[in-house]
Amino acid sequence: MNDFLKKIENDGYIIIPSVISSTIVKKLWSELDQAMKDDLDKNSNIFDAGMVHNCFMRGEALCQILNNPVLDEYISHLLGEHFIMYAYQSSSLPPYGDNYGSRIHVDSPRYIENYQTNIGVIFPLTDFTIKNGATWVLPKSHNQKEQPTEEIFNKHAIQATCNAGDMIIFLGRLWHKAGKNNTSSIRHSITINFCRSYMRQRFDYPRLISQNVLESLNSQGRRLIGMNVRMPTSLDEFYLPAEKRLYKPNQG
Repeated sequence: MNDFLKKIENDGYIIIPSVISSTIVKKLWSELDQAMKDDLDKNSNIFDAGMVHNCFMRGEALCQILNNPVLDEYISHLLGEHFIMYAYQSSSLPPYGDNYGSRIHVDSPRYIENYQTNIGVIFPLTDFTIKNGATWVLPKSHNQKEQPTEEIFNKHAIQATCNAGDMIIFLGRLWHKAGKNNTSSIRHSITINFCRSYMRQRFDYPRLISQNVLESLNSQGRRLIGMNVRMPTSLDEFYLPAEKRLYKPNQG
């Protein structure tokens, strides 16, 4: 873990091999592929067409990722044990194409020196190769406030090639972009952004999530959804006994 912390502090990203089994990867791929097709049938003209939001609602395997203990172990060393999920979506590259993420960007607009507010995780569901558009990252760029020029990025960025089932972790201020898929097959992946427990999430997940999906999550998954940091909507909820309060004590 010390080596991990040193490398990600220095480079801004790291690849953890073989976090998800090939069997689970196949289930994830199938669930995501169907979810993306369903969404494109409904919304084909939106700016991020092809991106599946709130993936934990779209399949059993996609939900169970939030229960993964390896994920929790690594991210807790960066954001503290009470971190929560900001967003969970897909990042798929169509055959011979790119997507909304293929622009140079960071996942957190906030720059606070020596302090991380957001951490990104990518789970490739297809091997990430140079040919199919493996994510481009600019090592050490998490330490700079301003966006690098396209010339500098293209000169120094490298592609994070890895295998399906690996886990790419990158700091929220690392400049990166999706590549371009130059193959005839779709390149699927899921990406989750985590944040500090006191921050707002992209969606109101405790209200959004269905009861049956919520019940499939363990205590870790429920925490990531934001179930420990809900706001009371009345004085009655505010004065509930400690064990029943919506905002649990000592959440950071």
